[in-house]
Amino acid sequence: MQFDAVRVDAEDGRRLAEVMESLTGGDPGPIVQQANGARSTYFFLPVHTTRRRVWPPGMTVFNAASAATSYVPVPALNGHTWPLTWFAEPTAPGRFVHPLLLRHAALDVLGRSGRPPGAVASERLQEPRVDGEVGADRTGRPW
Repeated sequence: MQFDAVRVDAEDGRRLAEVMESLTGGDPGPIVQQANGARSTYFFLPVHTTRRRVWPPGMTVFNAASAATSYVPVPALNGHTWPLTWFAEPTAPGRFVHPLLLRHAALDVLGRSGRPPGAVASERLQEPRVDGEVGADRTGRPW
């Protein structure tokens, strides 16, 4: 298992990807878009970070839950892999979409949080890495 993923279909997925890009200064972690079918957007998260969270309606979770098999499309980093494209390519090993930030942004974008759009909760956000360590942002502050 390399990662967990969350899918959001149609224009909601695109809007959520744009919000994540804005909130992270242009480095939201790996995000894939699919140009056909449901026009889905896939957000790649650290392994084992989707199971114990309650995700808003409209989000489909893919992980290694017991007795489950998940298929998540991954485009090539180079070349044409239509209908898949990278909205945000992977930037470093162990760098994924921040699960808590994604969840709070999704609550706002999908309109189910009760807060005004753009008002992300002020919980302390930490991004678990694949090995379970906590990382730091570009300025050295903990995630």
